[in-house]
Amino acid sequence: MNYAHDFHAGNFADVLKHIFLVRILLYLRRKEAGFRYIETHAGGGLYDLGCARAEKTGEWRGGVLRLMQSEVAGPVRELIQPYLDCVAPYLSQEPPLYPGSPLIGAALLRPQDRLIACELHPEAFDRLAENLKTYRHAKPIEIDGYSGLKAYIPPPERRGLVLIDPPFEDAGEFARLGEALPAAARKWPTGIYMLWRPVKDRAAVAGFTRSLAQGLAAAGARAALRLELQIRPQERDGPLTRTDLLIVNPPFTLADEARLIMPELARSLGEAGSDCGVEVLFEAG
Repeated sequence: MNYAHDFHAGNFADVLKHIFLVRILLYLRRKEAGFRYIETHAGGGLYDLGCARAEKTGEWRGGVLRLMQSEVAGPVRELIQPYLDCVAPYLSQEPPLYPGSPLIGAALLRPQDRLIACELHPEAFDRLAENLKTYRHAKPIEIDGYSGLKAYIPPPERRGLVLIDPPFEDAGEFARLGEALPAAARKWPTGIYMLWRPVKDRAAVAGFTRSLAQGLAAAGARAALRLELQIRPQERDGPLTRTDLLIVNPPFTLADEARLIMPELARSLGEAGSDCGVEVLFEAG
């Protein structure tokens, strides 16, 4: 249930995900023609960092707040500044707020671009619809994310991005992803796909990644990039400290940008035992 993200909004995983969401959307904006941005698990869209759930964990203080207060090297600062510009007006409010990916995306879209935000949970959907109501080019839809992926792929636009960000509460989540993502890539081979995942069992995630990469290559995807960030060693039954992004058909600029950004995130957000990785899983031809 995506409303549980109130506990984790603005944490290190959100920082990673949203920095690269912004980098991809800015890349898509380089061409005048409109593009489509689709979210399969959009959540509520805006999170109160002063609420009891957020205060219970305080994860945003070690995430977005820590990054904003860090001295980041010039070239990396230029790459992450558009993300910081998106979130700073919300964080400056009282109580501070954190925008989820639907609001970050909606703010970056132009009149010719379109957003479809899928969310099934009734409470989260009501919040999402309220938070997106001022964005005429954004359409919240109360639907299961995987059903939405089938229904809205391919869109009329040739270019675009799909963000797949499930809550990973269902034991069958990886199996559903293993089927849904290659199927979507087969239907819309020119689209970019970004999958966020928690990484608690590295061996299991590595095995799934290898299998998924094979399925994506067979479906006609031209490339896949994996970014991993660990802020400290994972403890058994402890809070999440390691996450990754799988980006299918990434912009040609993204791997080089990631090689600059990822070490700086590990340094700025990490503690003893922090680490990061940038891995090209495959490239066609």
